[in-house]
Formats: sequence, structure tokens, C-alpha cells
Amino acid sequence: MNSIDLKGRVAIVTGAARGLGLAITERLLDSGAAVAMWDTERKGLEEQAMRLQAKGKVTTAVVDVADESQVESAAATAHKTLGRIDILVNNAGVSGIVRRSWEYPLDEWRKIMAVNVDGVYLCSRAVIPVMIAQKYGRIVNLASIAGKNGNPSLTPYSTSKAAVIGFTKALGKDLAKDGVIVNCITPTAVHTEMVKSFPQKTVDYILEQTPMGRMGTTDELAAMVAWMCSEECSFTTGGVFDISGGRATY
Repeated sequence: MNSIDLKGRVAIVTGAARGLGLAITERLLDSGAAVAMWDTERKGLEEQAMRLQAKGKVTTAVVDVADESQVESAAATAHKTLGRIDILVNNAGVSGIVRRSWEYPLDEWRKIMAVNVDGVYLCSRAVIPVMIAQKYGRIVNLASIAGKNGNPSLTPYSTSKAAVIGFTKALGKDLAKDGVIVNCITPTAVHTEMVKSFPQKTVDYILEQTPMGRMGTTDELAAMVAWMCSEECSFTTGGVFDISGGRATY
């Protein structure tokens, strides 16, 4: 494992109790950062935080990223408890049900947008003033190759991830002279609980579109995110980093 120096840095990772968020949390801890783990699953958070304490400083907060007051409160607590906020990884997200575009229930569409788009905005907004005051910050947003290529029968998910890409590009420009770097990562499917919930037809489609013929691993994604969170990532902002096994077409 390559060494990424995040010693003395403080990170917030959303959706940190399992899957990609948990792998990212572990990699940041291994790199020397303290991590505030946010998730809606209290039990999962507590269990993982207990396990990870040997790796470094860990705090937890039960947070619905689509709830403005919860996000603002948790960000203020993290800042007070840990002294600073250097890194935000906007990982929390939902894929939604598999349904053809015109048959998608509106309430389900709005739920996906609330978590995947509003959540990224609210969490970013909550920490940006702290980062600007420090003249340092790294924000990494988890988008998806679906936001570029589109996945059939996952229209709201694909749309929400395209919005995350657009938000990243605009926010990166807004903060370009404030010492705050903003980028996003666009993975293909990775072996997580979310992907396990997909019908086999959807999984087969994803694999057919991936020249390497396999899904990514959480460790591969976490390694890329760790570098994006580091001081070495200093002249790329508003960027989109593919990790797609060759699936990306642009």
C-alpha cells in the first residue's frame, strides 16, 4: 500500500458505516487522519468505530445528509471536538429501485435527489466556511460512471450523479483561490451492499460495459480518494477522476 501523508488532518466521511465509506474511512485513518464518521445507521457506526479506534481518532454522528439541521449540527460538533475540518468525503448515497424511466415513482425520485444531490450540497456548505478560514480544504464527492454514461432503469440515480459532477465543477471554480480543492470520483460498480441489491440483469449490463470484465474493489477506490484528500492533490480542482475498468467513454 502506498503511503499517503494525512497526519494532523481531520476528515468527515458520510455514509461511513459500511461499503465505500467504511473503506475510505479506514484508508484515511491508516494515512494518519482523524475521522468523523457520519451515517444514518447508529448500530453500524458504533460497531465500526469501536473496531477502528486502534487505527486512530474516530468520532461518530448519526446524520441524515438530506436534513439541513442535522448536517449543520454535526459539522459544528465535529469542528468543536476535533479542532478543524480539513477533508470532506461526500460518500452517502442511495441507488433507488430498478424501474424504467417513465415508470419511476415521483416520491422515490425525490428521495434519491434529496440524498445524492441535496446531501452533497448541504454537507459541503456546512464545512466550507471553516475550510476558507483555514485557507485549506479538500472536498471529494462520490459521483458515478452512471452520471456520465447513464444506466438504464436507474434514471434518477444516473441523473443525481450527473448533478454531482456539475456541482463539483462549479464549486471547484468558486473556491479556486481559497485554498479549497474540490474534485469528484466516478467509479463503475464496486462490490458493496448497494450493488448486491441490483437485479442480475443490471449487474450483467455493468460487466458487459466494463472492458476489464470485473467490478472494482473498495480498496482500489479508497486509495484514489486518499490521494485526492492529500496536499499532493494541489493543482486539480473541479476535476473528475474515473475508476471504471475502462468503461468511461469521456
